[in-house]
Amino acid sequence: MESTGKTPVRVRRLEARDKPYWLELFKGYIEFYKASVPEDVMELTWQRLMNQEPDFHICLVATKEDDVPVGLAHVLFHRSTWSPTWYCYLEDLFVRPTERGNGIGRALIEAVYKEADARKCTRTYWATQEFNYRARMLYDQLATKSPFVQYRR
Repeated sequence: MESTGKTPVRVRRLEARDKPYWLELFKGYIEFYKASVPEDVMELTWQRLMNQEPDFHICLVATKEDDVPVGLAHVLFHRSTWSPTWYCYLEDLFVRPTERGNGIGRALIEAVYKEADARKCTRTYWATQEFNYRARMLYDQLATKSPFVQYRR
């Protein structure tokens, strides 16, 4: 359990009972980035998180006293051509807007680091948009900004 000096934060694995909260958080994340993900893809992601790929694709949720998720981290583990070990990709990180500034993002990232360390990952990485200044202030405290630019097709 992590303490923010306010309400204690607990980070745990996503559970089946969390689906409505997970869906709310995931949709909030998608909306924040002004993107769209079809409902069937969200359902597929849920199924993957629940039972199809637990060694490669996990979701951690941050909760408070009532054990209701207020933040999430989707994490992928993969091999690398540059290392004999695994890498950890923090694909999505989102905290309910009313809960931001309470240490929840930090607790989630630290929990991702623990998962990566348990798998002996030699790199944990993520991306964010340039305009996401509030999150970047936290990221600058917990990681080193990469000089790479991302390209997509």
